[in-house]
Amino acid sequence: MKSGSARKRSGWLLAGVLLLFIAFVIYRSLHIVGYRCSVCINFRGQEVCRTVDGPTEREARSGATTNACAFLASGVTDSLACERTMPTKMDCSAVD
Repeated sequence: MKSGSARKRSGWLLAGVLLLFIAFVIYRSLHIVGYRCSVCINFRGQEVCRTVDGPTEREARSGATTNACAFLASGVTDSLACERTMPTKMDCSAVD
């Protein structure tokens, strides 16, 4: 069996590792911006525009398209069709 001080040490070590992991996740979440894309999609007579930030232009554009289609489409088939629709407006720029 472990003594009381060894358990305390293990507990503190686990708490420290957990805090470092949480800090890393928060840091990565806040420093992900590299590009900002605004995408407008017209699908089945409705148009929605969404803006998304992402680490690369491709990911930001894809995120904005997916986000817009989430409002316009229902179901997997509609979502896939919407995401293949050519945007009516697309503007991407680098963010510092």
